[in-house]
Amino acid sequence: MSLHNLLSILCFVLAISFGYVSAQKCVDSMFFRPNGTYDTNRRLILSTLASNVSTRDGYYNGSVGEGPEKIYALGLCIPRTDPKVCSDCIQIASTGLLQNCPNQTDSYDWRSQKTLCFVRYSNSSFSNKMDLEPTMIIGDLNSGLFQGNLTAYSRTWEVFMKSMITRVGRTRYLADISPRIGSARIYALMQCIPGISSLECGNCIRENVRMYQNCCNGFIGGTIRKPVCFLRWDGSEYLGAFGDTPSLPPPSPDGKTISTGAIVAVVVVSAVIFVALLALVLVIRKRRQSYKTLKPQTDNDMTSPQSLQFDFMTLEAATDKFSRNNKLGQGGFGEIFKGILPNQTEVAVKRLSINSGQGTQEFKNEVVIVAKLQHRNLVRLLGFCLERYEQILVYEFVSNKSLNYFLFDPTKKSQLDWKIRYSIIGGITRGLLYLHQDSRLTIIHRDIKASNILLDADMNPKIADFGIARNFSVDQTEDNTGRVVGTFGYMPPEYVTHGQFSTKSDVYSFGVLILEIICGKKNSSFYQMADSGGNLVTHVWRLWNKDSPLDLIDPAIKESYDNDVVIRCIHIGILCVQETPADRPEMSTIFQMLTNSFITLPEQTQFRPFNLWIRAGASITRVTPR
Repeated sequence: MSLHNLLSILCFVLAISFGYVSAQKCVDSMFFRPNGTYDTNRRLILSTLASNVSTRDGYYNGSVGEGPEKIYALGLCIPRTDPKVCSDCIQIASTGLLQNCPNQTDSYDWRSQKTLCFVRYSNSSFSNKMDLEPTMIIGDLNSGLFQGNLTAYSRTWEVFMKSMITRVGRTRYLADISPRIGSARIYALMQCIPGISSLECGNCIRENVRMYQNCCNGFIGGTIRKPVCFLRWDGSEYLGAFGDTPSLPPPSPDGKTISTGAIVAVVVVSAVIFVALLALVLVIRKRRQSYKTLKPQTDNDMTSPQSLQFDFMTLEAATDKFSRNNKLGQGGFGEIFKGILPNQTEVAVKRLSINSGQGTQEFKNEVVIVAKLQHRNLVRLLGFCLERYEQILVYEFVSNKSLNYFLFDPTKKSQLDWKIRYSIIGGITRGLLYLHQDSRLTIIHRDIKASNILLDADMNPKIADFGIARNFSVDQTEDNTGRVVGTFGYMPPEYVTHGQFSTKSDVYSFGVLILEIICGKKNSSFYQMADSGGNLVTHVWRLWNKDSPLDLIDPAIKESYDNDVVIRCIHIGILCVQETPADRPEMSTIFQMLTNSFITLPEQTQFRPFNLWIRAGASITRVTPR
């Protein structure tokens, strides 16, 4: 055995002996107190990361908590992974991090079994940071060194990797097959997290290649993993990633001539590219056609979605080519810009990011559902654009941004006196009543929260963001799902634990929102308050039982409120967040309670608030209903 081969083997053995076998890396630099607030937040976000990733086209980036206890988490699967396979991979990785990293504030896992997935959490935002350490090197000692011309293998490996590095940054993911080396080939897969730039992605993979060359040159299998990128190579296919991947032509031996085989390979690759482009044209045409056949279950006589289609050039001109100066904010699935159409109509243009999470199904949801709804307390969809890779929604322009922009800002919340807040509660009630009962469709929004309530120039509320909404058929009262999506603190217990949702799911979320409007604080902010029970619902329940509900009121309201009206609203909020769906009132009943002070409110049942279960450390398990 040559000295080079011996050193390579020793490098891999040393790497493994220093703890790199595990795909999980618990960063031993900062630590948190087990069973504390950060630990609770960690369990909260990791418990539903799998469902969030699998329902958002394989990518999700979110956070839970406030201040020093805030935790950020990211989940990622390789493109086109089956949602169930993706969900299982993320779940295993998340559970493993909870078990194996007991008190580290920053940990990650690149896991490759049935598919490749990535999970990371940290106490600081990392989705767009170029973190190159710590690194994990995992070698496949069973495959060993290349049994053949090692010089030819190393040269092909190097040229092949350079070729892939020049291409991987454009999509952050690439799987390819090398030219033949005798009877062997190299199967390589590269992936970066979506938040870093294409240049940073290439640099990270290039650093992985450099580490391999310095450590383990000649092995025909292994992985190198960093917090923002992943490299794996092997001598055979894996993870189903190479089924339709063309191989590269072999490099010219002298760098000056091209062999006949290379010419043939180039012709074949060119033909494949042509076929791929043709297929892409057909896919885009088919996607456009799909919108011509989109129909809800009822309501056939309303405006059809295809009549609302804008062309991309019109929206590009309206937003000054999506200028930063026209950016209104960052939504859950992409950026939102202010635009002015040729007829001088002001619009809000929601441009969905390819990597942001909202897939075609959510896009169709918003087009079909919102286009069919007309109510003063719902944001109005003016049209959509579907061209090339662009998915764009065009809404009416709502000048005062969202409710959370005012409600949770220490200086701006004073603009919301009790009269305005009470009017906002009433407007949201009317909007939900229309969705649940008065429209020709029965719509379950599934994500009612302050950031999804827009305010017009007169502070009238408009419910927005119907990306995960569901419509019911006639006489249907409830449904269930194996994919739980939504926002922590607003989801009712039956939905989180069993995937069951109904109009009463929105009632629960609305109840939490009422209580937030009254107190002027985020539901999540109560996780840090020692005397609150860990959440807003428990805090309100304790104040109610102590006959001191007015202690909940936001000091910014000052003396602008009527005691009886505020207490009545708190009572309604408590009724809405009861544990059992049957105990919560319908939106029609809530509307009557708000508008008719002579109606006696029922007593709330004794219940244990759902958020307290999480606070107590109980795990949340998603159950696929039978």
